[in-house]
Amino acid sequence: MRFIFTGTGTSQGVPVIACTCPVCRSEDSRDKRLRTAGLLCSDTATLAIDAGPDFRQQMLRHEVRHLDAVVLTHSHKDHVGGLDDVRPYNYLQQRDMPVYGSRATLDHLHREYYYIFERPDYPGIPKLLLHEIGEAPFEAAGMALQPVPVWHSKMPVLGFRTGDFAYITDASEIPEASMQLLSGVKILVINALRIEPHYSHFNLDQALAAAEAIGPKQAWFTHISHLMGRHAEVSARLPGWAQLAWDGLELRWDA
Repeated sequence: MRFIFTGTGTSQGVPVIACTCPVCRSEDSRDKRLRTAGLLCSDTATLAIDAGPDFRQQMLRHEVRHLDAVVLTHSHKDHVGGLDDVRPYNYLQQRDMPVYGSRATLDHLHREYYYIFERPDYPGIPKLLLHEIGEAPFEAAGMALQPVPVWHSKMPVLGFRTGDFAYITDASEIPEASMQLLSGVKILVINALRIEPHYSHFNLDQALAAAEAIGPKQAWFTHISHLMGRHAEVSARLPGWAQLAWDGLELRWDA
């Protein structure tokens, strides 16, 4: 199994438009962050976790010529804003794109992408096959996934676990029941927005504390803003088992 970080940035990406801070002006490629998303890959299938505004650029950058499904964590724009760009896959694969999300997320898609559902036979619109998921395990693209409910302030968000790997983004609280679902995970991806506290995201200290409580062998932080600081400087202060991720980083493990 493989996971590719196609984006590790927060909702504005890094650099932020018009910002001249040291991070946004950094020449370190690890400080250039598209909106947070990833690819979960087996030997036979590729699944996208979220499809934000940078989805097209991410698929081109990683030369994703076949995509089997999209799994959505929640409905915020930086996680669903690129779904229109599944159209080339519709054409090449000659089928609707399976999209998995909570009831609230799918309801949002009906509003944001109303043209898909109001005129389903109009040429050129994306073809989506929506699948509602709750807290029960499900299968997408032949991969077994366990939803992991977390809180993004007062908004429910779904993380996902498959085998020894778990992915959590946009969390500010992990309920005890979800901590149990994460027990024994070896590779954890979790959001860490910045150094200072934030009302709806873990900051770095909170992400470290959550990771320590879960106890993986590796923890990788994502959904990182320019307020975190430069990658090299922050990483130098972190323990070896927990590090900032960067766009293009690839993780591998045995299924």
